[in-house]
Amino acid sequence: MIMKSILFKTAMGLVASAAFSSCALQADSATGSKKVVKGMPHAPCSKLVAKDAGRTKDKHGMVTYKDSERRRHVRTTSYSHMENEPGAPGKMNAAGTTLIFNNKVRSAAADWSVYPLGTKFRIKGLPYLYVVDDYGSSLAGTNTIDIYKPTLSMMRKWGSRNVEVTVVQWGSYERSRRLLSGRRGYWHCKRMHTAIVKKLNTGKYAKLEEAVLF
Repeated sequence: MIMKSILFKTAMGLVASAAFSSCALQADSATGSKKVVKGMPHAPCSKLVAKDAGRTKDKHGMVTYKDSERRRHVRTTSYSHMENEPGAPGKMNAAGTTLIFNNKVRSAAADWSVYPLGTKFRIKGLPYLYVVDDYGSSLAGTNTIDIYKPTLSMMRKWGSRNVEVTVVQWGSYERSRRLLSGRRGYWHCKRMHTAIVKKLNTGKYAKLEEAVLF
């Protein structure tokens, strides 16, 4: 199992390296310059964005990818437990654990029928491993990923931006279904649950993968 994990990690590292070498510097959309802002993600590869044309998209105009497509052009937003939204459980995530924000790993929220609980991904230009352990009503039915920030200033700085994401390990649709099953009184949970059941019935989805060593 350890050897399999190491080989998987190595393979994903090579994919990421190849992607970066071919699209490392992207023109800034406003100025046309090739600049990289410290602490912020790099622009998505233009070749990746060009492939969006003609594909099925969500209400934000972002592509709905197959699970086999790990490298993606994704719309991201940002949220914080400091927003004090009605019903928000403080620093607790939808999985019942504490939201994560450290030098290596950080929490993210998404529609669990798109990115199931436990899915791990990286954002081009940033060193962190992001883990999907939360969801939100505004995310249901979309391909958007919401990035967790511990402060309102950090949340606002991120805002809404399109980034290049590489899924390095898929989470569990089955675990997501079980957790959502008892929460179907909330419309967004019901919507995600229905979509997951449909996906599970087709058999066309990413299976829970072995733990990846980082």
